Amino acid sequence: MIVGIIGKLICAKEQSLTLNVHGLYYEVMVPAPLLQRLDQIMDADGNISLVTYHYHQISPSSGTPVLIGFANDVERDFFMRFITVSGIGPRAAVKALDRPMSEIAQAISAGDVKFLTSLPGIGTQRAKEIVAKLQTKMAKFALIQDQVTAPSINSITASWQEEALEVLLQLQYKRPEAMDMIEKALKRVAGIKSTEELLNEIYKQRVSK
Repeated sequence: MIVGIIGKLICAKEQSLTLNVHGLYYEVMVPAPLLQRLDQIMDADGNISLVTYHYHQISPSSGTPVLIGFANDVERDFFMRFITVSGIGPRAAVKALDRPMSEIAQAISAGDVKFLTSLPGIGTQRAKEIVAKLQTKMAKFALIQDQVTAPSINSITASWQEEALEVLLQLQYKRPEAMDMIEKALKRVAGIKSTEELLNEIYKQRVSK
């Protein structure tokens, strides 16, 4: 299983990148918004680091390995949630995710079927299925700051508060800002006991401003 790739950008197409990895050229499918932010995730030498979702597309006569790339683990996690909806395969998901993931996550959280049907390949019934399956699971993803997507490397700890802090840091919030959001959420709701509950409360604080 290939979970990440670092290589020199050779070319960018409508929904894919070609990366040179030590003389081997890899095609990596990517959602359209990532193509618009390549300069933010590319280093001075033209290298790009992506986390990847790796699968085999099976046909009657063969199986083709496919890599799909994302700026960080949280974006990949959102993609993996998205493809759990019946009828949305990996390729269809890459095509559908043509708006910033934070906007799509916010639309799902708000039950905005009209917005979701504006995504390529998503009809009304599919949009309703997306909302029904994912509406309560979007807080972390709605906090993504899409304009700054360079991945950060942080250790994961056992503490659920520390884990929430690491998620916010990965989403590119500054440490003081992230700690302030956590502190306010814990003061506002005393019964929070998990990372997901804490991120849900932080999201509620931000959308209510």
